[in-house]
Amino acid sequence: MLTVYSDDHHLHHGRCELIDGQLMPCFEMPSRADHVLARVQHQALGPVREPEDFGLEPIRRVHDEAYLNFFKGAWERWAEQGHDGDLLPFTWPARTLRRVIPKNLHGELGYYSFDGGAPITAGTWQAAYSAAQVALTAQAEIQRGARSAFALCRPPGHHAASDLMGGYCYLNNAAIAAQAFLDQGHRKVAILDVDYHHGNGTQSIFYERSDVLFTSIHGHPEAEFPFFLGYADELGEGAGEGFNFNYPLAAGAAWDQWSAALEQACGEIERYAPDVLVVSLGVDTFKDDPISQFKLDSPDYLRMGERIARLGKPTLFVMEGGYAVEEIGINAVNVLEGFQYAQ
Repeated sequence: MLTVYSDDHHLHHGRCELIDGQLMPCFEMPSRADHVLARVQHQALGPVREPEDFGLEPIRRVHDEAYLNFFKGAWERWAEQGHDGDLLPFTWPARTLRRVIPKNLHGELGYYSFDGGAPITAGTWQAAYSAAQVALTAQAEIQRGARSAFALCRPPGHHAASDLMGGYCYLNNAAIAAQAFLDQGHRKVAILDVDYHHGNGTQSIFYERSDVLFTSIHGHPEAEFPFFLGYADELGEGAGEGFNFNYPLAAGAAWDQWSAALEQACGEIERYAPDVLVVSLGVDTFKDDPISQFKLDSPDYLRMGERIARLGKPTLFVMEGGYAVEEIGINAVNVLEGFQYAQ
């Protein structure tokens, strides 16, 4: 299996995030991708290559132009004001406020963010842009006939909506790749999100569409981030009604409960009969993850990969979350090896 990876992810290294009422060191750090890459190489999973550059157009197919312009230029504006610390929002257009776009940098950042967990640094735009190119390069490998490929993206993407960053995510790598498949002739794409946290951004991008089926297994939003999406009654709207399936689980869920939800999601994917499958591969479902509450163990990820392989679809794996840094490589590569062995 080809792995696509870019060293540009090191350009994004936030100093802090707002969590539990404090500015804390970021859980989303460069060593996450470094550990996954090291495991890919140690296990001889397959070749590793740098991404091609497909430009902004495939990103524009998913993300709002004004949002991209803001994100691309935010750090320069911040630096021109004499700052060198992370750029983090502190005001959001909440329910009783108007959704207008201010001209002030902080106001714009609040408009285009939904939490204080996506710091912008000097290298964030380039890192996120390169992560999208990683996903597009792996997508192109499958478009050329490969049965699988691994996009080792960092920063992750599944919380990013068309004009919204948050949850460590800026550009939605999985959605960009899914749209690229459609633009290149596929009729139907399925997305399976196995990250502990609901892929709210991906859901919102495709919620009113029938050409992308979105399925997600995650911590119940009554108690878990991102809180405001991910309930089981969210089934899509308009043309997208019946093409969105959420499987929220309570804290403490282990493989027996989690795999039962996976079976339901796989059943929906089989009924949908997509041309290709995109997996948002988060491994923060691990029992020792510091910010998650499921109890999967490392061997469970082999079984996860095996079950996904039985869907029999060309499959693009896109790296998302996972914050038990020492084990992230083992768990992510276990999914990929389980998939390969079962083919």
